[in-house]
Amino acid sequence: MKKTALFPGSFDPFTIGHESVVKRALPLFDKIIVAIGYNSAKKGFLTLENRIKIIKNIFADEPKIRVDSYSGLTIDFCKLNNANFILRGLRTATDFEYEKAIAQMNNFIKSEIETIFLLTEAAHTPISSSIVREILRYGGDVSQFLPKVIDINQYFDSKKFK
Repeated sequence: MKKTALFPGSFDPFTIGHESVVKRALPLFDKIIVAIGYNSAKKGFLTLENRIKIIKNIFADEPKIRVDSYSGLTIDFCKLNNANFILRGLRTATDFEYEKAIAQMNNFIKSEIETIFLLTEAAHTPISSSIVREILRYGGDVSQFLPKVIDINQYFDSKKFK
């Protein structure tokens, strides 16, 4: 059986923490789907199209990674894509408690789909998309928190977010 993992998130923006989790998970799976959850009621910082472009660019040389988007329940998207694992990165104990509850509910819905947790590297623990967005909003330099292939300034105009 092919081991396919779904790595869901808003990835707004995709950080070096996200990149690290995906790269470290590559040896564990035959395929990883980086799945950007779409919520029409929520305005993203970066457009969905730009998030897809950015992540595809990061993993352009990795054939085991596919980038997609979805709306609705993550577990339903797993079923649709024959993903038998959900991959989640954990930074803190708070992340664990939150993700554990979701994993347990997903297990009730579809017990064949396992959630796999990878701890972030210690250096990435304080990095979160929401903090990076806040720094960006006020014109700060976030290059050290983003994968090297990303020039975030080409994807949005910082003036409109102040």
